[in-house]
Amino acid sequence: MRRFTWFNATSLTLGFAFLYLPMVLLIIYSFNDSKLVTVWAGFSTKWYGELLRNDAFLDAAWVTVQVAFVSSTVATVLGTMAAYVMVRAGRFAGRTLFSGMIYAPLVMPEVITGLSLLLLFIGIGLDRGVFTIILAHTTFSMCYVSVVVSSRLVSFDRSLEEAALDLGCSPMQAFRLVTLPIIAPAVFAGWLLAFTLSLDDLVIASFTAGPSSTTLPIKIWSSIRLGVSPEINALSTLMIAVVAVGVITASLVTKRSALRQEADQRAAERA
Repeated sequence: MRRFTWFNATSLTLGFAFLYLPMVLLIIYSFNDSKLVTVWAGFSTKWYGELLRNDAFLDAAWVTVQVAFVSSTVATVLGTMAAYVMVRAGRFAGRTLFSGMIYAPLVMPEVITGLSLLLLFIGIGLDRGVFTIILAHTTFSMCYVSVVVSSRLVSFDRSLEEAALDLGCSPMQAFRLVTLPIIAPAVFAGWLLAFTLSLDDLVIASFTAGPSSTTLPIKIWSSIRLGVSPEINALSTLMIAVVAVGVITASLVTKRSALRQEADQRAAERA
């Protein structure tokens, strides 16, 4: 076994500091009483109040939540279906093309994806707005859901489905009553990943958004070009809190599901 040396400890500390120290400073200065974000003038929560009275930020946040919820839900359904086909369908005509189209957004630069979708929407005469952002976010987040769900389906014990079929279930009933509950943590994790990616997206949304459909990342980007305000620090702190709660929730759900599955396996072995 390798010892945990001072070099490893120093590298780990510097790595985590590089990743999380800027976030800590941002959170601290969101409670700054001064309007200057680089000058500490005392503790205050007034910028959170100013943020709640800023209609532009609130409207952008509402659009972002709507887009993230709808696009992640649609992407989860389509990604789960695609993962099921990739794992269970075996070899079929066009499998290579199908898998390539599913996984292409993983390696495609966001600028190329956004520009191609923009040209598509212009070509078919579709006005840019919330609907086009939802379509764009569904397109690039579906592949992430497919990867997460397919990794769970690969290790899935198919004898459970076969037992359900032997007991009289139809293939759809076996999927709904046996397969889906077992892969539900992976599906939920894929949904959370798609939701987070949609909340964070700036490049693709900037190509597909319309004048009345500004998302929160676009609004933040346009605001910081004129200088960082304490309201943006407060808004970023709230976004970090939401993401942290989501990650903790997903971890607890996954851990609870794993413990329940282990308990069921032990009960089956005893029986």
